[in-house]
Amino acid sequence: MSYVSLYRKYRSQTFGDLVGQDHVVRTLQSAIASGRIAQSYLFTGPRGTGKTSTARLLAKALCCEKGPSTEPCNECALCKAIQEGGCMDVLEMDAASEAGVEEVREAIISVTEYRPLQARYKVFIIDEVHDLSAKAFDALLKTIEEPPPHVVFILATTEYNKVPPTIRSRCQKFEFHRASLADLCRRIEHVAAAEGVSIEPSAVRAIARMADGGFRDALTLLEHALMTADGAITLQHVYDQLGLIADEVSDRILLAIRAGDVETILKETDAVARLGRDPKSIVESLLHRLADLTRAAYGVSTAEGEAAQDAALQATFSQLGLDAVLALRSELSDVLRALRDVTIPRLWLESQLVRLAVGRRPLPSAPAERPSATERKAASKPPAESRGAAEPRPSEPAAAEAPSAGERPPAGGEGGVEREKAEKAWSDVVRALSEQSRLMRTHLGQTRVASVEGNCVTIEFERAFNLDWVREAPKREAAIRGEFAGRWPEAELRFVAAARKTNGGETGVAETVELLLEGPALVDKARQIFRDPKDPG
Repeated sequence: MSYVSLYRKYRSQTFGDLVGQDHVVRTLQSAIASGRIAQSYLFTGPRGTGKTSTARLLAKALCCEKGPSTEPCNECALCKAIQEGGCMDVLEMDAASEAGVEEVREAIISVTEYRPLQARYKVFIIDEVHDLSAKAFDALLKTIEEPPPHVVFILATTEYNKVPPTIRSRCQKFEFHRASLADLCRRIEHVAAAEGVSIEPSAVRAIARMADGGFRDALTLLEHALMTADGAITLQHVYDQLGLIADEVSDRILLAIRAGDVETILKETDAVARLGRDPKSIVESLLHRLADLTRAAYGVSTAEGEAAQDAALQATFSQLGLDAVLALRSELSDVLRALRDVTIPRLWLESQLVRLAVGRRPLPSAPAERPSATERKAASKPPAESRGAAEPRPSEPAAAEAPSAGERPPAGGEGGVEREKAEKAWSDVVRALSEQSRLMRTHLGQTRVASVEGNCVTIEFERAFNLDWVREAPKREAAIRGEFAGRWPEAELRFVAAARKTNGGETGVAETVELLLEGPALVDKARQIFRDPKDPG
């Protein structure tokens, strides 16, 4: 006998064996028991949730020699024929490969007028019905609207919105739900026990998590693990075969991002890449771990977990904190969405993880501001120098030193209430605009209130190209000014770029980002620089 895949071998053969779709089973059994059998059904839901299996179960229940029955006997000739796919009165059609109007006319419309040969009903099961062409739907419409009394249609689809409303309105709709993690774990354990294979509970949970609510996907993943395992199926084996990364590695990467530890991020991603994990699997594993951490934070139980796993979740969550967990879920979701369009995904992912880490450094238990240039300089000096030599003596004037971007001396009124009011207003503006736009968060994240002179508030951009981005679109600048005006109506905003070091070591303040030369003057200057010395012109 040829090999049969696990999802076919363990396909549900009774309504009682159909897991996770109790609402569908109850309604169908009630309709059969009361004799209110519809002539067209529409099963819709995600892939691998039991739509085709339920269609065959319904066909068996209607055509069983002891029925119509709420449970097929699976013993009579008709039940066995339907189960093996050899019943002439139960016709299955795959709309993905037979989508034309001629196929529908030949396989369905021309056959409906004939009574069933053996069974009580002639049942048509059309899988992926949304793939039928518009002409095929038009040809099928009249037959579904007024079918002969001996005909029952069962349509199955994963894309309900693509089925024409004229078809949907003539069918009884049943929605199939994704399986819960607990249901998937029980099904995997049942199949593994039936196959005589030992599997670790943690490996069961990993397979169920990757199945994403689909029973067929879960059994396919289990089958892959069975074929490659040498003895019992362990968690590490599942990680190796399915391309996942261990929870411990995910925790180390997440904690490194939280702490701004770029070195650890680079080491861990490099080690994972050497194991053959693709960047998409890395991000998916991180998102799965963050989802588990979120549930642990809110006390939501997903399945009967082990005490060690729960303790590890709580330990990681206590170090990350709820704000970091929620923020990383959002940011890594954006990374996963953009990953498919990247030419070099590994290097791009590495740069994104580093960006997330640097954007958070330093991050103690409470969010802290970035150290100023003065603090960074003081931290880099030897103790002796920073204690005594750096302090000017009373008889000696302090050395005049041009302040850098983070050391600019306070202007009038900057140390008082006006300064605090400006910083509070600008912080609220950045936070509000960052929630609305990821680009705003990127370009306004490295800004600060440089000075406050009366009602004039100067906002300093650390990089000139961030200021360019704001100025190149008047709507952006207007949005920023409008947000600030809502918090301080009488204030006037002024935008400048931070000071930058020149080759000679002097500090130049970039008040604007316009070119010194442009137009004809720029062309003439270029000609002077690149002119051939032998050319008299």
